[in-house]
Amino acid sequence: MDYFAAVRTFVRAAELGSLTRAAQELSIKTSTVSRHLSELEADLRIALFNRSTRGLSLTEGGKVFYARVSDVLAQLNDAREATSSLNLSPSGVLRVTMPVSFGRKHIMPYLGEFMDRFRNIDVDATFTDDVVNLIESQIDLGIRIGELRDSSLMARRLAAHSHVACAAPAYINARGMPTTPAALNAHACLLFSRSLGNSWYSRPLGEPSAKWEKTAVTGRLTLSDIDALMSAAESGLGVAALPTWLADEALGDGRLIHVCPAWDIQPTTQEASIWAVYPRKKTVSSKVRSFIDFFAEKFGDAPYWERPAAAYLKPEKT
Repeated sequence: MDYFAAVRTFVRAAELGSLTRAAQELSIKTSTVSRHLSELEADLRIALFNRSTRGLSLTEGGKVFYARVSDVLAQLNDAREATSSLNLSPSGVLRVTMPVSFGRKHIMPYLGEFMDRFRNIDVDATFTDDVVNLIESQIDLGIRIGELRDSSLMARRLAAHSHVACAAPAYINARGMPTTPAALNAHACLLFSRSLGNSWYSRPLGEPSAKWEKTAVTGRLTLSDIDALMSAAESGLGVAALPTWLADEALGDGRLIHVCPAWDIQPTTQEASIWAVYPRKKTVSSKVRSFIDFFAEKFGDAPYWERPAAAYLKPEKT
């Protein structure tokens, strides 16, 4: 029995809960997965899995074995990556997942430059707004936006994540310009279903120590897609609180206008950021580190999409 191969198969089967999925992940036959597990159970003289039509689950003995060997396997992988990185330039397939719109606007324009700089790295990018389990899916790196909830991952902050309240010129011409958060009560607000509730929060612009004030907002249109929310705002359907990384160009060329310009308006009071996250290891692989460093350099301490609010205001004609 190839003990290392059998243990690796066991760990993936335990994490995925399926012989078929483990075989697909490891690029081996399902019969090979079954053989590895049977040989391991015979060697240990204990059943490692409860098998049913719904999949696999670990027995008590399987849980004990997994707790020990999964750490050992991770340490072996760390040692291999750390040793390889001493004499080799970053290489291999980098599997990365990212939000659809952010990835299109702020990762894709620079991806060619990244791949030119690191010619031995191939990129396999998945665009999704769902939170992917990096370990189960064997993803090296994820770009996430918002508040981090998974403490099992390592994270590096790439940029701030803030919003700006805005509307199309056609909407403002028809309904008027709201200048205070309270005035939003009389306006059609575009709601994002992924936000928490139908409330926005405001404080005077440039006063980060000021208390957030809650403003209830209402509207007839609720959308679950951030690009659709942007399109609705540009079409004059109402006022939207959009991420600055999404709305920056439209604000700059006049397709959208910053409303309540003296106020900082956000859909939540939670401090949010744009993060690079990756599975917790003692050594970060050089390909992951290269990707993170590259985009941290591109975004900078003050990301190019974070314009001062004054930049959105049109000078009055005299």
